[in-house]
Amino acid sequence: MVYFFAVNPLIFVSNPASKMPFFINVILPLPLEKHFTYSVSRDEAQFLRPGMRVAVPFGKSKIYTGIVAEVHQEDPVIYEAKPIEQILDKNPVVTEGQLKLWRWIASYYMCTEGEVLRAAIPSAFLLESETIVQLLKGAEVRDEDLTDDEFLLFEALQRQSSMKINEIVQLLDKKTVLPVINSLVEKKVVVVNQEIYEQYKPKVERYVKLHERFSEETAMHELLDELGRAPKQREVIFTLFGMSAKGKVKISELAKKSGASAAVIKALIEKGILTELKVETSRFNRDLEEVTGRVELNEHQRTALQEIHNAFKTQDVCLLHGITSSGKTEIYVELIEEAISKGKQVLYLLPEIALTAQLIARLQNYFGQKVLIYHSKYSVNERVEVYQNVLRNSENARIVIGVRSSIFLPFHDLGLIIVDEEHESTFKQYDPAPRYHARDVAVVLGKMQKAKVLLGSATPSLESYFNADHSKYTLVNLDRRFGNVLLPEIQIVDIKEKHRKKRMTGHFSDRLLEEIRETLDNNEQVILFQNRRGFSPILECNTCGHSPQCPNCDVSLTYHSHNNQLRCHYCGYHMAMQQKCMACGSDELSTKGFGTEQVETELKALFPNHKIGRMDQDTTRGKYGYEKIIEAFESGEVHILVGTQMVTKGLDFRNVRLVGIMNADTLLNFPDFRAHERSFQLMLQVAGRAGRTQKRGLVLIQTYNPHHQIVQQVSTNSYLEMYKEQLEDRRNYKYPPFYRLIRISLKGRDYSRVNEGADWLATSLKNTFRENVLGPEFPPVARIRNEYYKNILIKIPQRQSLSKTKDLLGRVLQSFKAIGAYRGVKTVINVDPY
Repeated sequence: MVYFFAVNPLIFVSNPASKMPFFINVILPLPLEKHFTYSVSRDEAQFLRPGMRVAVPFGKSKIYTGIVAEVHQEDPVIYEAKPIEQILDKNPVVTEGQLKLWRWIASYYMCTEGEVLRAAIPSAFLLESETIVQLLKGAEVRDEDLTDDEFLLFEALQRQSSMKINEIVQLLDKKTVLPVINSLVEKKVVVVNQEIYEQYKPKVERYVKLHERFSEETAMHELLDELGRAPKQREVIFTLFGMSAKGKVKISELAKKSGASAAVIKALIEKGILTELKVETSRFNRDLEEVTGRVELNEHQRTALQEIHNAFKTQDVCLLHGITSSGKTEIYVELIEEAISKGKQVLYLLPEIALTAQLIARLQNYFGQKVLIYHSKYSVNERVEVYQNVLRNSENARIVIGVRSSIFLPFHDLGLIIVDEEHESTFKQYDPAPRYHARDVAVVLGKMQKAKVLLGSATPSLESYFNADHSKYTLVNLDRRFGNVLLPEIQIVDIKEKHRKKRMTGHFSDRLLEEIRETLDNNEQVILFQNRRGFSPILECNTCGHSPQCPNCDVSLTYHSHNNQLRCHYCGYHMAMQQKCMACGSDELSTKGFGTEQVETELKALFPNHKIGRMDQDTTRGKYGYEKIIEAFESGEVHILVGTQMVTKGLDFRNVRLVGIMNADTLLNFPDFRAHERSFQLMLQVAGRAGRTQKRGLVLIQTYNPHHQIVQQVSTNSYLEMYKEQLEDRRNYKYPPFYRLIRISLKGRDYSRVNEGADWLATSLKNTFRENVLGPEFPPVARIRNEYYKNILIKIPQRQSLSKTKDLLGRVLQSFKAIGAYRGVKTVINVDPY
């Protein structure tokens, strides 16, 4: 659909001359601190409700879609309210509950409601205008009155009805084309309009049915006699009659069953024998039936379920600490069943799209058509349909499974929120704003909607366990694997010792290779975990030590062997693999370090008769990339799966006996106060993929430091020991959960300005917060996409008011932005940044 402004409005067009004192406050999808006020007529004011979309002018010529936040009669003081262009909805597309949540997110995470709006609703709802240039009807002009560029554009517009700005840029081969357009407007040759395209297109199925005039038997006989010389068309009519005597039939099914081409059916439609019907249909029509047979809960699961029920009587949030393969999903299923039986909606949050493939299949087996999925791999149209189903509270939107963005869907009657693998860092949004944490927002959303929230994990985050330990949440433990399956045996391999004794083959110790061979001989499967993608992170010259660097970022280029490229994982810059050193010309180049691609290459050489799969960001780019790899591994087509942390997250493979962690040290040696907690979680989670049936699994951890406390704690599955030790460190060094954190990142293209600006800002903050301000410091990667970064960290003690701290920080930042010298330096605020 195309909207031309000032022509054919959808519902109302404001009369600019109207002086009726009615106004609306609008949230625009822009990083603006406040709402903007627009004038509306009395009729429009009576029609409009909060949550409806309106097209409004902003700036000199741009038109945006905004969301109505309030209808009122208070005239803005600072500026004159402009009239709106159009009302785009008959009913609100954003609920009051969503608007309330947006306000909380904007306040807590120190961003604007416009930024939340951009993240919260599908982009198809946020129509933006595009400037188009059209030839004025009846325009008469002499060639000599036009410059060369004006004549070129005039000639092009005679051949096509309209042109967009970027098309004119290409035509004239100029970056600035506005002077040419403005000149033609003044000469009354062209007119400039704003045009909006509706991005959402409903899915349309084509059907046919026999024309009504052939409903009588005699007419049908005459038709068949008439088609005697057209056997293919006659066959189509016979097939149609066999499929449905009078009802409509899908064209694709009719063509398939009759063996006719599309041209044959088209000919019958043109003759008026068949009538074509176009029917809007859902993209999520699935022929699914609910499977009544559920897995019977064991004694430990029933106890945990009862404890959760008891917890929900007094608390709104419960933490389920269940070891890997303990059957947490079956408990979730019981709770979901109870919620939807009461007519409530359920939100099931997952940290990764990779997890949805297996889980969706399981939940669809249980609940059939009531399950909807929402994540970024879906097209714009699919996301709009999910959003609309939830907004309408339709029967097939009882259960929504999704990643962090599904927290923004327009739920009406939410009864239960499940946050699975709640410890995962992928629940945190880093860029762009709002930089929210979906787990924390889920707890707030649950409180707003009076829904219960269940956080589940085998390795809970320190903050969640601390909250449960201090009675803010209720804690329920599930410490037995389903079916009394034993936890895998975890062994540590000292690769420093193996190197010394020359017992390493590539990056594999003799112990790991021996176990892989034994596992494959027994027709069982192997998972190998290396938390770095690509072939090798560093290419180095053995003569001069030079390593190719990204020209845009302060990182070395990673070598990818499958396309023989050196690639930057921050900005995407890539170049062909170098045959000679770029500094000294030597051809003695070697790679340092290794990624999943190199592990895969070595495995193919070591096990040529077995199928090796790889699961990382490079192999899962397509919409169904995850599903293809997971299905191939589940079916036994792939024998060894190599992957990054994607393979650690809740996947259930029944035939995996062996898990190998290729190098634990890359996880441990990271400049982050959470490094040890995250290392423990990753290693224990990937260990949990082994031995999920009666045969006990084995996990081998290769490390240069076998006596490291985290490696030892993983080997003994000692979560509580890790929790107490890390908590003591956090208390001593003033980190969460004892202190809140706000990180301010300054970035800009001018190195000295970023430096000076960071020093000014840090000094201003230290005047108030004193020793609780750390920095400014350069991050490990200090330049990304030719922008320099510098960070300041504010630590907020438990007794210090968070809201007052944010107010003061806001005022300091306003002063900083007012200084002309620092105008080119951007500030990014990240609340709870890690």
